[in-house]
Amino acid sequence: MRTDKTKPLRTQSQPVILAYICLVALAGTQCSRREDRAYARGSTVTIAVSDVSVLLPDATDADFLVFLPLATLDENGELEGRLAKSWEHSPDYREWTYHLRTDVRWHDGNPVTAHDVKFTLDLLSHPDVLEYPHLSATVLDDSTLTISSSRQHSYPGDLVSFHRTYPKHLLEHLDPKEFWDWQFWREPVGNGPYRFVQHLPQTMIEFEANPDYYRGKPKIDRVVLKFVGEAGLTDLLSGNVDAIYANPMQIPQLAADPRFRVYYREPTYAAGLAIYWQHNNPLFRDPRVRRALTLAINRRELLQMLNLPENLPLFDGPITPRQYHRRQLPEPIEYNPGQARALLDAAGWHDADGDGVREREGQAFRFTAIVPVHRDRDKIAVYIQAQLREVGVQMAVRTMDVSVVRERLEAGEFDAAFMVVQSGPHWYQRFFGADSPLGYSNPKVIKLIDQAIATADPNESDRIYRELMGIFRVEQPITYLHPWTTAFVVHRRIQGLSTPFRADPVMIMGDLWLEEDD
Repeated sequence: MRTDKTKPLRTQSQPVILAYICLVALAGTQCSRREDRAYARGSTVTIAVSDVSVLLPDATDADFLVFLPLATLDENGELEGRLAKSWEHSPDYREWTYHLRTDVRWHDGNPVTAHDVKFTLDLLSHPDVLEYPHLSATVLDDSTLTISSSRQHSYPGDLVSFHRTYPKHLLEHLDPKEFWDWQFWREPVGNGPYRFVQHLPQTMIEFEANPDYYRGKPKIDRVVLKFVGEAGLTDLLSGNVDAIYANPMQIPQLAADPRFRVYYREPTYAAGLAIYWQHNNPLFRDPRVRRALTLAINRRELLQMLNLPENLPLFDGPITPRQYHRRQLPEPIEYNPGQARALLDAAGWHDADGDGVREREGQAFRFTAIVPVHRDRDKIAVYIQAQLREVGVQMAVRTMDVSVVRERLEAGEFDAAFMVVQSGPHWYQRFFGADSPLGYSNPKVIKLIDQAIATADPNESDRIYRELMGIFRVEQPITYLHPWTTAFVVHRRIQGLSTPFRADPVMIMGDLWLEEDD
């Protein structure tokens, strides 16, 4: 769910005043249903969104309302079939065979078959589209197909969890060159729990429960995606919408409001924010120093500052998707400024003149970190700046456009850089391989990354990544700060959500119900 600048669906008189009167008057109790505008919508749920005027592939979670994925995650994070009822893999894990349900129909009544899945993959790999150029499919019969990949897919969710299928009979005669402008994306015909009803540009998209949905008609009758611009918080407080994607800074206020519940989506696997150290800089050549800098940062307190869950999993090196979902992670390096000071002392860095900054051989431990002006990273940098100062390290903060930070990072033109960390062996090869822009060089790491690229066996991948994790925990070529997650604030009348795997109401709307239905 997102927000952008659009005009509202309708206006309401004095909505924000009413919301605050309700909160103050009831002093921590719940507003009555008569006073709470959300209940007046009955079995219609309204979600604040932005930039969702069309349901393009992977552009938004909203297409899960209309299009059925092959599989999804259940409340425990395990794969659960949807269009695909079962699957198995080849010995090398490069080819997967999917057995589809035979009772799923498109909203126009036509059956969904393996030919639709193959058509979709062929379409998305077309040179004019190139969404999934590494996948190919072979139909074995109307309900069975194989999907082959040129990439590693040791975790089946890589292929099936969020792959949607589009109707061959409606799209096969359209020109792929015009793929992104097809009218179909504005008036979609899907196979999921909700059917498209109407689209008012820059205002809303409306859907109705699909009575022919193979799992039974959803309990929530109608869903409206309302384009609210920057007014999502105002519309939620005034009762005009039931759910928003929340800015972390809004969480404390909303979590204290008895009308709402806050849910956090499962953090993005092994991706988040990190500090990249330039190993060609004499300040950062010694692994004891890099580990000391990590020990000096209170990452749990950082999560609190960012209004992120305190139990968000932290990690200090490469992990596989399976390790992440199963929480097979070593304990993160804990905040320990005393140990940080001891390591800096052992590495020869001392504050001999008492000015609060350590020196070694006449060089003061001062450096500049480049930081994107994006997603509160400047605030994070200032917080860490203060923590490093406590152990005698002076970090200046220089903010700049995220594209400039990325260019300088990839060119190796930095002392330290706050930037995203991603996942997968190819990404690790890019930053920790033979041509690392960090100046990092470890032959064992290079060998392990090459092995990770070559294998698709999940057990072998786990073994390789455990070795990599052990090396990264000692050498700390980068300091991982926190993974990404997303917060949703949802009216309490919507039931069936949970943190972390069932937190997005749009993705799982077909499985939800309303408080009145209890």
